[in-house]
Amino acid sequence: MTKANAKKSQTALPPALDVAQAQTIPIICVSYNSAELISDLLSSLRKHYNNPVHIIDGSDAQHYQAIEKVARGFENVRFVHFDYNIHHGPGMAWAIQNLDIPQGRVLFLDSDVLVLHAGFLEDLCAQLQPGMYGVGMVNHVNEEGFDVNYEKGAIKYLHPACMLCNIEVMRQWPMPIKHGAPMTATMSALHKANASHLLGHVAWVAHDFAPNAEQKYLRHDWRGTVTRTGGYHLDEWQKDAVEAADFQKKLLNLMPANAKRVVQAYCGSGVLARAYKALYPACQYLGIEPQAEEARLGAVSCDQLLQRSLEQLTAQDFAQFERVDCWLLGDVLATLPDPGQLLTKIRHTLAPDGCIVATVPNAQHWMLQAKLSVGDFRYEDTGLLRRAYVRLFTRATLLELFQQAGFRVDSGFPRITSELKNESVIAAIKLMASGVGANPELALQDALAVQYVIKAVPV
Repeated sequence: MTKANAKKSQTALPPALDVAQAQTIPIICVSYNSAELISDLLSSLRKHYNNPVHIIDGSDAQHYQAIEKVARGFENVRFVHFDYNIHHGPGMAWAIQNLDIPQGRVLFLDSDVLVLHAGFLEDLCAQLQPGMYGVGMVNHVNEEGFDVNYEKGAIKYLHPACMLCNIEVMRQWPMPIKHGAPMTATMSALHKANASHLLGHVAWVAHDFAPNAEQKYLRHDWRGTVTRTGGYHLDEWQKDAVEAADFQKKLLNLMPANAKRVVQAYCGSGVLARAYKALYPACQYLGIEPQAEEARLGAVSCDQLLQRSLEQLTAQDFAQFERVDCWLLGDVLATLPDPGQLLTKIRHTLAPDGCIVATVPNAQHWMLQAKLSVGDFRYEDTGLLRRAYVRLFTRATLLELFQQAGFRVDSGFPRITSELKNESVIAAIKLMASGVGANPELALQDALAVQYVIKAVPV
């Protein structure tokens, strides 16, 4: 969607709907393994509305027939079944892209919602203006889709539990994804395009969905599907998201408390900047980011941001980095032709009790060893063979790099994201180490880390 279209203003409210008009709005619900929830939803809805309902179902063979039977018991309900768990986000995406709804308003409801009173649909319609993406409960999340208690720099997130949307606008943005927060990709795109004004917050939805609230229109049994069915099989996403949050916490713990000045290269969209300044608001946080879009987002969270690469930093730039308490270097050393030169420049401007916190990919990781052994050493967009990497380091050569630049590694940890369970690979690594006279156990230990995270201080 173009920025011009994203910034279109809507000046006139749509005309008020009567009940008959409101009941023409299609309702979409994604279902998984709970006929009871669908029965409760449809029963409560039909007490007040006779809208067409589309049930997008990904239940297994044990459950889908019971849900289909429930759907057949109500008029104007279409049941669409997939022979696999389509998941919440892709289920909504399929409906948006494939249902015969060329344009107009569409209501999305979670399967564990109960309709208590009439009037909610008419109220949502009154608040959804032409050209808007949707209205409902809007809260704030970070890039991973987790709720945050700050607004500056955060992403506005329209919750799909109850949202009324203009379907033709939805089709102009990224589709919902397989994710614990399925609207994350969509909301991130709106955020990056300065188009979050296309979302409308409806106070009563947030109130009705709050714990122990006296509901006005709806009741939402949060995680009702997960509780009754054993989950949406989001374990992998949850594991990755928890690991990312834990990793950020460990990075923050390596950084000095109450630092007066911090420089982060490359700061991205400012995730770590927000987290650090939430702990220490008085810190002057300086960001360096070469990518224009990331720099625009990062500038919201940093006190100052330079949009350039590390190689483009001038002597004048380094002059303003005098007596910085902490430099953050996230994987950037691997992207530089001469990383030692950067470390030396930082050493000359760092505060006497300052430090560098760096993450560096591990070239000794067992997967790289396995790829090299079979000639499958291909550079990719992500991972340990990222195309941006021009220098690779092991634990030993990483320590040497910092020592040669006048630093001592004070603390740190290996980042191990998965276990090595293949006994053949384990035996091969040990055998290779023994064959060249090295310690096999140490070689195996050094093969486990995908990254090394270190804190280095001046010697």
